[in-house]
Amino acid sequence: MGTFHVGARVENVVDRSKGALLPKLLVDTGSEYTWVPEPVLEKLGIEREKKDLEFVMANGKRITRSVGFAIVRVEKSFTVDEVVFAEKGDLLLLGARTLEGLCLTVDSRQKKLVAAGPISAA
Repeated sequence: MGTFHVGARVENVVDRSKGALLPKLLVDTGSEYTWVPEPVLEKLGIEREKKDLEFVMANGKRITRSVGFAIVRVEKSFTVDEVVFAEKGDLLLLGARTLEGLCLTVDSRQKKLVAAGPISAA
């Protein structure tokens, strides 16, 4: 598939005036969650709703991180999703759950995100 990055904006779900631009997130359909730097989420007042969730990294290493709720915007699309409090050394990722919420999919040939099409109702 190849890799590419996109810019995004993350906002506090309660106070949308609290937001931050993330200029470079790796689009990773192999990651369920979106990973945002811990200091950014803390500055925005995003709470740790789920603590000590276990994640398995691509190299097989197991780690624990906290998760909170945020609005994630990519271009004109936005969604509310769970985001991981990424620690120093963690990759910053735009994960599959967020992509689904954004109704975006990966165009691997052009290395960009495109509309996923109509949402299935049943």
